[in-house]
Amino acid sequence: MKNERGWAVGWWCVLALAAAVLLSACGKNDPQAQLEAAVQKLQDNLEAKDTSAVIDQLDAGFQAQDGMDQDAARKTMTLMFLRYANVKVIAVTRKSSIDPTAPQSGLTQAQVLVTGAQGLIPERAAPYEVRMEWRYVSDDWKLTRLTWE
Repeated sequence: MKNERGWAVGWWCVLALAAAVLLSACGKNDPQAQLEAAVQKLQDNLEAKDTSAVIDQLDAGFQAQDGMDQDAARKTMTLMFLRYANVKVIAVTRKSSIDPTAPQSGLTQAQVLVTGAQGLIPERAAPYEVRMEWRYVSDDWKLTRLTWE
C-alpha cells in the first residue's frame, strides 16, 4: 500500500510538471502571448527605471511623438529616472493584437496614468491614451512607434 501511494503521488507530480512544460512551451510559440509578454516586460522595465532594458526593447527605427528617436528616448528616460524617483506609470487598461494580414506587426492600445512627476508632467484626472506599434524581429517583439494623447 505504501509503495502504491508513493507511486501515485510521484505520477501526479510528473503529470503536473509535464503539463506545466507543455503550457509554457505553447506560450513561447504563440505570437499573441509573446506580444503580451513584451508589453508587460516594457511596463516592468519602466517601473524598475531600467533605461538600458527599455532601450533593448526599442526597434532600431523607433519613433515617438514629436520626432523622438531611440537616442532621445534614452536621454529623456535617464533624466526622468534620475530627477524624479517617484514617477509611476500605471496601465489602467491594455489590449494587444496582431495584424492578421501582417503577423510580424502588433498593436497595443492602453490607458495610462502617470503620477509623481512633481510638475514635469501635467497632473491629469484622465489617463493618457497610448498607442504602441510593434514589429517581430529575430524572435522578439520590438517597439517601433509610440504615440499618446
